[in-house]
Amino acid sequence: MDPALDALRARIAAATGAFVPGFDPLDGGAAARMLLLLETPGPRTGPADRVSRDKPTPTGANLRRFLAGSGIARADMVLWNAVPWLIHAPGARNRAPRAAEIRAGLGFLPALLEALPRLRVAVLAGRVAGLAEPVLAAARPGLPVLRMPHPSPTICCTSPAVPARIREALAEAAALLHGA
Repeated sequence: MDPALDALRARIAAATGAFVPGFDPLDGGAAARMLLLLETPGPRTGPADRVSRDKPTPTGANLRRFLAGSGIARADMVLWNAVPWLIHAPGARNRAPRAAEIRAGLGFLPALLEALPRLRVAVLAGRVAGLAEPVLAAARPGLPVLRMPHPSPTICCTSPAVPARIREALAEAAALLHGA
């Protein structure tokens, strides 16, 4: 575990009174150069209740597939959510976050950026994550911020253009990481 990121997770949990999945220790942690910001945590299914590409869900499978083809090393990135706590009731399906939840979640982003000193690019996946752009610009001026569709099957299956847009955003992020 990364102490700074784990402390942030604990701070968010204390402030919200909600369950906040941890950061994946197989990702880059505080040394990450890329932040991939999703929307909200999905159902509490392995591995170990953390934000991870390894979750056995259709979104996790899509995320693994897109990231595997991106040329972005796992150690170069960290996954997180715009609203980082569980918002749906135990056993219920995930729901869209409310405006107040989004505002509150985005309020924790500056602290996340402070814990990621090597960050070179942020990729915002989906509509809710896209709302983080002004917060990121204010907290870290000059940080490249890219947008892509959310990798959930519901979104990916709407058009063949959606997976292509995801691949394009990740390719651009990889180019920024590799200095191109």
